[in-house]
Amino acid sequence: MSTLLLGGKDVRKLLNMTEVMEAVEQAFRYWALGKATMPAKAYLVLEHGDFRAMPAALPGCVGMKWVNVHPGNPALGLPTIMALLIYSDPATGYPLAVMDATEITAYRTGATAAIASKYLARQDARTLGIIGAGRQAHTQLAAHALVFPLRQINVFDLSPATTEKFIRSFPDYPVRGTSLEEAAASDIVCTVTPARAPFLKKKWLAPGAHINAIGADAEGKEELEPDILKEAVIVVDDLGQASAAGEVNVPLRKGIISLGNIYGTLGDIITGRKKGRQDSRTVTVFDSTGVAIEDVAVARFIYEKAKQAGGYPSLDIVEG
Repeated sequence: MSTLLLGGKDVRKLLNMTEVMEAVEQAFRYWALGKATMPAKAYLVLEHGDFRAMPAALPGCVGMKWVNVHPGNPALGLPTIMALLIYSDPATGYPLAVMDATEITAYRTGATAAIASKYLARQDARTLGIIGAGRQAHTQLAAHALVFPLRQINVFDLSPATTEKFIRSFPDYPVRGTSLEEAAASDIVCTVTPARAPFLKKKWLAPGAHINAIGADAEGKEELEPDILKEAVIVVDDLGQASAAGEVNVPLRKGIISLGNIYGTLGDIITGRKKGRQDSRTVTVFDSTGVAIEDVAVARFIYEKAKQAGGYPSLDIVEG
């Protein structure tokens, strides 16, 4: 056997948002039904950023992602988030592939949010607000456009240049730069920032808005005014991880909300154990911390497509 080595360009050629969404939704279904294994994400915090080790197993596949978050990287010409994934044979442990997972991370994050919106947003949602116009914002739009016939995409970023770059990246979509308040007033709001203090205010939200809170993925980070969470229907990707490092982590620690405020997990909604949106006026929040089942599910189809395509570099581990 040999180990496929898939660089960033290789992975990008094989990624397809429709396939990513299908794989991720099935992964959450497996997780909710007890057919997946996923230990808690391990954090290694350093001076300039942090690293996370994220292992998971789904039926027929297993892998681990090593991913960093370094907020100062853009000033150095590097992505804030970079990742590598080892994809293994669950029967023998043999490393079937080592692949760049930076784009996998971006794609699966956008896909997961759009899946949450499919179940939790109003079906007549036509406006998408994106707050934070970096790399993650691109896949938020790409995934949501597959689910909703978007009439308008409202984008806000602290950097006007970043906003303009985002707009130029989507010439065929009705994207416009707006104020923070205008972006927050959209039917679906995606927050993708590194904020450590709440900035999204309840008074800006439209009745029945759905929020995908993406940026809070480590202890101490938060983007939403706590008053939003006190009244919203809150759905998380994983309860333990969200409680420790998601949008709800600070309000829980401060006693502003309790675990009783959390309605359920995305897997609960997907499998029908709990209902999704039930009326047109309640605000819903999806707390997306990013879980390893998403990455391994995507790695599986990337590996299978790479095998079929052939021609990728390989490393013979057994022969050394």
